[in-house]
Amino acid sequence: MYKTCTIICMSVFLMVSNSTLAQKNIIDAVIWTVGDDAILLSDVEGYKKDALRSGQPVDKNADCIIPEQIAIQKLYLHQAQLDSISIEERAVTQETDGRMNYYVSQIGSRERLEAYWEKPYNSIREDVRQAVHDQFLIKQVQQKLTAHIKPTPAEVRRHFNTLSKDSVPTVPTEVELQIVSVQPPIPIEEINRTKERLREFSERINSGETEFSMLARLYSEDEESAKRGGELGFAGRGNYVPEFANVAFNLTDPQKVSRIVETEFGFHIIQLIEKRGDRINVRHILLKPRVTTADREKATNMLDSVANQIREGKISFEQAVLRFSSDKNTALNSGLMMNSNTGSSKFEYQQLPPEVAKAVYSMKIGEISDPFTMIDKNTNKEMVSVVKLKSRTETHKASLNDDYQLLKNIFESKQQQDFLTEWIKKKQKETYISIDPAWANCEFQYPGWLKK
Repeated sequence: MYKTCTIICMSVFLMVSNSTLAQKNIIDAVIWTVGDDAILLSDVEGYKKDALRSGQPVDKNADCIIPEQIAIQKLYLHQAQLDSISIEERAVTQETDGRMNYYVSQIGSRERLEAYWEKPYNSIREDVRQAVHDQFLIKQVQQKLTAHIKPTPAEVRRHFNTLSKDSVPTVPTEVELQIVSVQPPIPIEEINRTKERLREFSERINSGETEFSMLARLYSEDEESAKRGGELGFAGRGNYVPEFANVAFNLTDPQKVSRIVETEFGFHIIQLIEKRGDRINVRHILLKPRVTTADREKATNMLDSVANQIREGKISFEQAVLRFSSDKNTALNSGLMMNSNTGSSKFEYQQLPPEVAKAVYSMKIGEISDPFTMIDKNTNKEMVSVVKLKSRTETHKASLNDDYQLLKNIFESKQQQDFLTEWIKKKQKETYISIDPAWANCEFQYPGWLKK
């Protein structure tokens, strides 16, 4: 339900995003002062301790790198105060809840998370909330500072012409694809079987025979929440699809189980855990009706016939999309797949769903694949699909004609980074900075911390 990373990623985030996560049992001392803010010995030692505990190597220059990175954050946060930049608390809360729910799912329980960080859960959550808040502020400051940077085509061209052959970026193989996807029907008998099973679960829970969380762990097909006994964590109405939210936010009795709710993901029963203002924490059990082998084969045979008609020129691929496709995201776009990461229609192979990448890897331009099954990432429903390879651009050195947008993005990013580097140097001159002599013998990324 939320964006994910590994448990090591969690530790990295907590280390680099906020300097308030100092560990206990460390004697404090002020080692840097930046404006009115102090950087403490406990900040640096706490970050190093977190890294070691997560199995990450600690850079031999950590005593130089860590306080400098904290100092840079403080410059940005001070600028946010000067510019009166504010962050919508709802967005911070949603992001915090998402991260905390994921951390718990990765480590197993709130109790294990508390033991891991040697802090109460609420204290960890507040640290993460502050880190998220500061991260959002810094991003907004950077965006505001660099908003004027919009390179012209002439500037991009001049920059490209100054690059040596070795500096020209290599563009990996990219493909453009059209797709026809059909969702095999699910028999009413299978839907009724799924509902009846959920009714049985509800009766067992309401009678006190079985805990909701136990049944969720054993049977729910939402794998991530099942690890937590179906618990989804605190979230606002906007975090859920409307059908789910309408039922979940009307629950009032934690001892009762909701009616069966149908969403695009399947069928659910829901139990309220707690309400906090406009946010709720609920458990759910998700069951998905299965496509029968017969219906899957029927859809496969139908698409096989359609693919042959396209190959024989009896209908165009675009006509097949309009007549047969169940995929609302591509049906009105001639079946053209769009890359959500880049906003373009070009994909590197690793950006494609595995089933699609396997189907097109050895295809020729204009060729139509055989039918294959895949799970739609937006609905989690089984689809039968055929794809057409519209174009393939082999791995090559970038050129202005073929890769202008890529080169523009690279150049714009470089200009932004150069501007922010100069901004940091300027802020160093304008800001009171004091470094304990024991911490000053460093080769800093920005030498201006040491006043001459």
